[in-house]
Amino acid sequence: MSLGNSSKFMVLSNKYVSNINKALKDIKSDILADFIQANNKGLKITTNKVISTLDLSIIEKYIKNVDVVNSNNVFVMILVWSLDCT
Repeated sequence: MSLGNSSKFMVLSNKYVSNINKALKDIKSDILADFIQANNKGLKITTNKVISTLDLSIIEKYIKNVDVVNSNNVFVMILVWSLDCT
């Protein structure tokens, strides 16, 4: 993903997180996307839990359909954010 496309993508990143969460909810997943970070190497999507292959495919499918993303170059890295308060 080029730096220009990363910037265009990030303008609407809140909308994309919301839509990803809706798509995951539609398949009755308990995974939530928290936020997206874009750079010239790809996207980092932080989730609340470790995701399954099905969850990953739903997220990748959504990202590939976003207008500013070249679907041939999609690389999605999923990070799990954990806050351990013990």
